[in-house]
Amino acid sequence: MVGEAARLIVLVAACAMSGPLGAEAFEVRGGCRDARPHGIYELSTADGRVRVLGAFNLGQRTSSFLFWSPGGVRIAQIPWDDGTISGTVALWYSDAPRGGDPPWKLQASFARGVPDGPTRSWYRNGRLSGEYFYDRGALVAAKAWTASGAPVSEERARAQAVKAAGENLRAFAALGAIVDANLPRCEGDPGRTPQ
Repeated sequence: MVGEAARLIVLVAACAMSGPLGAEAFEVRGGCRDARPHGIYELSTADGRVRVLGAFNLGQRTSSFLFWSPGGVRIAQIPWDDGTISGTVALWYSDAPRGGDPPWKLQASFARGVPDGPTRSWYRNGRLSGEYFYDRGALVAAKAWTASGAPVSEERARAQAVKAAGENLRAFAALGAIVDANLPRCEGDPGRTPQ
């Protein structure tokens, strides 16, 4: 699971890179109000492939932000409420079978920016790697399995949960960085329409 999360982070960071070595040219569509992003937000490639969809309310992320890989595979859904992650976060592995859905990587309940409720994660092979339960950010229960399906001790499951939580937060931050680097240009124009 550690290697898989690292690959997702590298994939996402590569999408956000600028410079001559693999920069992807993005087109930003979004409106502004009071010199802040407001309304629907869309980030797409020059050839029209959508990479991110979401919405802002006076500069704060609101509703779900959906992310796709360079190959067009859905890789994340992150729900926001007044600029804070709130709702069920979903991550998928970036390799989907042709015409099929990508394999699940993570489903995690968040409230006010912290895990709150059930969290489930999967190995790339589709087996469940962990089931955790959080109460306002505190881990209260953990079960985990090996990639072959064998259960692990509660101590190991808790350690896996802590490690996975850090990796997930880094992945969320990397995805957010893509949006932050590609905001609508709102400077000085209080009521500009979408670009």
